[in-house]
Amino acid sequence: MDILQKVEAYVVSQLTEHLSSVYIYHNLSHTQRVVSSVKELAIGEQLTPEQTQIVELAAWFHDIGFINGFKGHEINSSEIAKDFLEGHNVSSQIISSVQNCILATNMESEPENILEKVLLDADCAHLGNSVFSEVNELLREEWNLSSSKKFTDSEWIDENINFFTKKHHYYTNYARINWQKIKDKNLSRLYKSRKKNKQALAKGKMKAGEFKLKKRKAEIPERGIETMFRVTLRNHINLSNIADTKANILLSVNAIIISMALSNLIPKLDNPSNHYLIIPTAIFVSFSLVSMGLSVLATRPNITSGKFTKKDVEDKKVNLLFFGNFHKVKLEEFEWAMGEMMEDRDYLYSSMKKDLYFLGLVLHKKYKILRVTYTIFLIGIIMSVIAFAVAFRTSGVTI
Repeated sequence: MDILQKVEAYVVSQLTEHLSSVYIYHNLSHTQRVVSSVKELAIGEQLTPEQTQIVELAAWFHDIGFINGFKGHEINSSEIAKDFLEGHNVSSQIISSVQNCILATNMESEPENILEKVLLDADCAHLGNSVFSEVNELLREEWNLSSSKKFTDSEWIDENINFFTKKHHYYTNYARINWQKIKDKNLSRLYKSRKKNKQALAKGKMKAGEFKLKKRKAEIPERGIETMFRVTLRNHINLSNIADTKANILLSVNAIIISMALSNLIPKLDNPSNHYLIIPTAIFVSFSLVSMGLSVLATRPNITSGKFTKKDVEDKKVNLLFFGNFHKVKLEEFEWAMGEMMEDRDYLYSSMKKDLYFLGLVLHKKYKILRVTYTIFLIGIIMSVIAFAVAFRTSGVTI
């Protein structure tokens, strides 16, 4: 096992076993993302194998100091890295470079060489990534849990805009070429969010009483809400699958009945001696046809326009979680609309609630039609048996 594998195993065990649960951003997932970004940058910047090893070692160790708390975590991380690497006979030159890279992740310092620049850019790779909003919310919640830094939505947006514009920039050419464009888009979304907040305040939508309501809503665990939606939607989908299965069973049974009637029963009606079978056969086939038709109606999909306008998204009138509302729009328009929805928590949850509601309406329609279909099928079978029995009796044929 080489030194990188040993370091990875050590860091994973330390962060898994000893890191406080309040660190939901500076955790193992963050470390793994940074290591992955370091590998990408190392290739893009054409680092030598030795340089790549140094910066990968630093990436694995750069936040391990959080197991001892936030304060001075860069120094703690560098000391833990030093102790571990010395214990595995790594050269003092490599250890010194690893420590310098780790200490350079302090936002108050400036990188002095390409290795430090690579680690700094990798540590902030999420700023130029499509997952920025999700990862950034984890950082906000971590600050809320681990310190007195609690932000309102407006304060958090301003904090991020300030960091984007005044405190951060990418150092490597690869990051500037490949990540800066997405970073600019994320900054644009922050400006849009700030504008929306100001417009809401100007229109008087955020009143004092409403603030209390929003605060009370925010106390509901996000994970609990997501679990509720996930479980309920899964149950609805399972019920829809059950309904479709029931409809398919009826469809198949009636198709077999009609097929047998056409091949075995109806040809015999040409014989004058079998005229007494005409009415029972008509009843039998008619009820089967009606049952088949209703089964098809229960599973028939609805046709939707598949389009939406920019105004629909701005007014939050379109549910982007249902494919029928977007299957005819261009990919760029859909990505923009989804971005707008994901930035607006109320719009996102509103869409999920609408999705659940309309899925419930579809289920109600399916099961209502199925209930009628099964009733007609049962009545048809009973009436057909009675009709055949009466026909045979009146014709004098022994059953």
